Amino acid sequence: MSEGVRIDKWLWAVRIFKSRSLATDSCQHGKVLISDEAVKPSRNIHIGDIIVVRKPPLTLTYQVTGLIEKRGSATLAAENVVNLTPQEEFDRVRINQESAFYVRDRGTGRPTKKQRREMNKMDI
Repeated sequence: MSEGVRIDKWLWAVRIFKSRSLATDSCQHGKVLISDEAVKPSRNIHIGDIIVVRKPPLTLTYQVTGLIEKRGSATLAAENVVNLTPQEEFDRVRINQESAFYVRDRGTGRPTKKQRREMNKMDI
């Protein structure tokens, strides 16, 4: 294992992506970066590498602490990766989600004319 592990296998094994094909596609489309360089899915990674994954609207940062090729338990995955994503990134997304939608209780029917005007004001 001193040679490293393919990045697409590792991203799948540590549960950053649900499937290896999603990890491969993200690498091919330039959404996975190491040292500010887009990487191919066949790129080998090593312990200590910092990996940036763009999953809109988030930009996630991880550090490699172990090399695994096969998907195992969640605790095994957690031992092989450290999430370095700043809390501000998660806060920014949460604020955008809260401010972007008008909250209505489910099952209350169609909005009234007044409620529709209020929802339209929030869209502006």
